Amino acid sequence: MSVESANESVTEPVSADRFAREGLAVLNRLTESARADVSAAAALIADCVREDGVVQAFGTGHSQAMVLELAGRAGGFVPTNRIQMADLVLFGGDHPRGLDDPLLEREPGVAVRLYELAGPRPQDLFVVISNSGVNNVIVEMALHAKERGHRLLALTSLAHTNSVPATHPSGKKLADLADVVLDNAAPRGDALLELPTGGAVCALSTLTGVMLVQMTVAEAAAQLLASGDRPPVYVSANVPGGFEGNLELEKRYAGRIRRTAT
Repeated sequence: MSVESANESVTEPVSADRFAREGLAVLNRLTESARADVSAAAALIADCVREDGVVQAFGTGHSQAMVLELAGRAGGFVPTNRIQMADLVLFGGDHPRGLDDPLLEREPGVAVRLYELAGPRPQDLFVVISNSGVNNVIVEMALHAKERGHRLLALTSLAHTNSVPATHPSGKKLADLADVVLDNAAPRGDALLELPTGGAVCALSTLTGVMLVQMTVAEAAAQLLASGDRPPVYVSANVPGGFEGNLELEKRYAGRIRRTAT
């Protein structure tokens, strides 16, 4: 038997069990290795809440899943705002057909418009999420937020971003600009399990990203409690009184947070 055949015979096939085992192994390592970064990220969020700021969360593509984990969900902080490409239509007056352009994320000036439509205040924290950390609109948003004096938290894959060139004219990547970086530990290209026919399946960044977001939310709540501050958190709208209670909490941030249908 050739060396190649021997290697193929011992390679574990792709399966649900393999993904579960390897994905959980990454999560277990991540919960240990990310502790210091999670604490630092939580401090940014806790400080923002104490200063009557809003957490401005932005991502494109599948990174929007992590934005939704952070902004406007049960068990999360009330002073959070989701910035999305659709804001160009919903609040900026653009024609909906513009969102069909797959290259919209690469157009210069888009992030600046989104920033202006959000109308952030100086004490607002920006959380920018991108697995690659190199898309033009992502880097432009991070640059613009920093230029306006905002603190910046990044959630990205360092393995991916360190293996690809910068594409923004500044030569910067998201991780270069952030005050704190949360590394989601996803591999280059995101997919975890290599296929014998080439390519790979089963993206990892959503699993690890959600873990990092929720660890950070928990730690931020702990820091607020430790300083005697009550964390302003959402209750599920599907429990009695939840919807009404949430509306009352949102009044403090009227005009600063958006809760559109998703």
